[in-house]
Amino acid sequence: MPSTKKTVMFASAFFTCVCSFVMICVVLGTQRWMSSEVRFSSTNTSVTVSLTYGLFIGTCEQFVDAGLQVSEKAFQVADNLSSTKAKSTITAIIVILVLSLLSSLLSSGFTCTNAVSNPYQTFLGPIGVYTWNSLCGLLILLTMILFPVNIEVNGLSVELARGCFSLLQNHLKSTHTYGYSYWILLLVIFLNIASIIIIYFYDHARYSKKKEQERPIENAPKDVILF
Repeated sequence: MPSTKKTVMFASAFFTCVCSFVMICVVLGTQRWMSSEVRFSSTNTSVTVSLTYGLFIGTCEQFVDAGLQVSEKAFQVADNLSSTKAKSTITAIIVILVLSLLSSLLSSGFTCTNAVSNPYQTFLGPIGVYTWNSLCGLLILLTMILFPVNIEVNGLSVELARGCFSLLQNHLKSTHTYGYSYWILLLVIFLNIASIIIIYFYDHARYSKKKEQERPIENAPKDVILF
């Protein structure tokens, strides 16, 4: 059976890993990644399309210069994209998030195992926790980079606006506001860092104690050596 200290430390890391897993599920399940106002010019008028969307679905509204509003309608993100780059990037983001979800699940399993037992394999101990938490954090960071790139470089919001309403002509400007679904990703990274720090402190304390018990004989008192 593991010591009380080990159980407490790994149980704390298990809690942060489970929170990370839940947050990634929330990110995948909610559709508040982006709110955009996309302005187009058409014959003698200007049109503004208001979008709120995530990785799978979204909603859009159209406002004409005179104040006329077209009723809000829902759309599928993948169906509204004609650009191969924008669609491929969205697909890549979904795949990366699924991989980070699996990494978080494995990390939860490793910390739970160490909280209730002493596994013999080295990788099942702190090294495994470091590995899976680091991988999860890196995947989430990659997601946080790819999504803005898709917005700014591939014109994701513009593509979705044109998919919602036909006959939109020249794109004038766009304003973007990142929603809570996107910023939750930062919390996931912090949770992964917290898990690593908790296990590092436990591992460092265990290593220091082990070294203390293995002090060289020259550090022993002289009377003990003479005896």
